[in-house]
Amino acid sequence: MELQITNSTLNDIETIFKFYKFATDFQKAKSMVSWPEFDRRLIEQEIEEERQWKLISDRDIACVWATTFDDPEIWEERNDDSAVYIHRIATNPDFRGRNLVNHIVNWAIGHAAVNNKNFVRLDTVGENRGLIDHYTKCGFDFLGLKKLHNTTGLPAHYDNATVSLFEIRL
Repeated sequence: MELQITNSTLNDIETIFKFYKFATDFQKAKSMVSWPEFDRRLIEQEIEEERQWKLISDRDIACVWATTFDDPEIWEERNDDSAVYIHRIATNPDFRGRNLVNHIVNWAIGHAAVNNKNFVRLDTVGENRGLIDHYTKCGFDFLGLKKLHNTTGLPAHYDNATVSLFEIRL
């Protein structure tokens, strides 16, 4: 299985939203905090800014995610650190269980290095032990839980939320 990571394009937007729907349905089935319906303009902006990514296996999109270099509402004072932040990893159900997060992590470490960043970070809403274990197995340090204070501008699932924070120091 040959894997390639590249920027998503506007032609991928329907697939991105389909993967978000798969992820949301999975979250609901597991009684987890589920993602809201994301604003199409947000995804279009991420694509235009080359911050929306896809992992391709042969000719199929296996998963998608977004990145940013700034995440003050979640990371607050730690946002001053130079970091790549990963958001909304959504996997094609045909590719679940193939450890794709490991590929994303390896790519993100390289992406951070090329962009002179010192950390790769991500968060997840709530205290999901399965995701905590999964992300630590992928190389992240679990930093603990943090109650969010100012969620203005964040998607709805962050309202009044506690998040699990993860990072890899480079």
